[in-house]
Amino acid sequence: MTDNSTNGSLQNTKDALYDNTQAAAGYVQNHPATQNVRQTVSNGPVAETVKDQHAKTTSEFQNLADSRAPPNQSTATGQPLTHYHSFFYNLLSWENPRATSIAFLSTVFFIFATRYLPALRWSFKILSYALGLTASAELAGKLVLGNGLARVIRPKKYYTIPRETLEASLEDVEQLINFFVIEFQRILFAENVTATAAAFFAALISYWLIKFTPLWGLTLIATSTLYLTPLIYKSNKEFIDAHLENASNVVNSQANQMKDLTAHHVGRYSETAKQYAGDYTAKAQNYIGGARGRSTSPETSNSTPANAPLKSEPGDAPAYQPSDFPHAPKQEPTSGVTSHQEQYQNSEFGGQAQPAT
Repeated sequence: MTDNSTNGSLQNTKDALYDNTQAAAGYVQNHPATQNVRQTVSNGPVAETVKDQHAKTTSEFQNLADSRAPPNQSTATGQPLTHYHSFFYNLLSWENPRATSIAFLSTVFFIFATRYLPALRWSFKILSYALGLTASAELAGKLVLGNGLARVIRPKKYYTIPRETLEASLEDVEQLINFFVIEFQRILFAENVTATAAAFFAALISYWLIKFTPLWGLTLIATSTLYLTPLIYKSNKEFIDAHLENASNVVNSQANQMKDLTAHHVGRYSETAKQYAGDYTAKAQNYIGGARGRSTSPETSNSTPANAPLKSEPGDAPAYQPSDFPHAPKQEPTSGVTSHQEQYQNSEFGGQAQPAT
């Protein structure tokens, strides 16, 4: 009996408090001062400006979302690009300035938040407060009222991620990963020389900056460069294009001059090489002709008679006759030892061996 009366008094107090709160809110809402402020805020110039900017921002974000479509352009290997190529091009080209500005400022704020705000510790703190509050409410309700209070805030059905949403999210993640993979390969294999050169300088500068710049600072510099470079180019397009055209003309003229100079020197070297080759070829032919003439001379000498006298040219050494040379001995010597004098007498040109005196 006591529990029922206590529950009834609590319910009456609760209903009375709710009615008084609603009555006070209605009085404040219907007060003339409140109506005047509402009219001023809703229909004043500030409100019109806010509504106009809100509508434009919403439209630009919608255009940015609609730009996520695969472009008609393909890679050098013929592979189709992802829809993130169109999305990031639309975002970084400042075609929707309000959406790009919000994205840039949000990225910068996130970098500073991860650097200076203990977001992870705060997340665990908020989670602990929420879990402690629900647990305390449930225990207090069961002890005082006999029923837990957590079921009051508990939803009728727990939220689940639909399968279609999950599959679309996974497909979107796949497209994002493939965007970075494809772009890295296109830059690495110089599909666009300008982009490859810019990536080279960015990597070189990052190599030196990372020695004394923290990671968050390097990320902030990269983000600012990525967002602000297209904006600077878009704001000064004519001036930058004129200077780039002049630089291109200077480089092309220097390249043509070097090409002509190289062709001139190559022509001279080629002519010199041909001249030396002709000289060496003529000398080689002369040497080959002389060698062939000497190889045919024994046949000519064999055609002459054996006892024909040799002819000598003026100024040449005197020719010798066969009779000028000694005859070979026809008999063996009688004694085993021949004196030196006998050998000398036998070696006389055209004479017979004489006995020694």
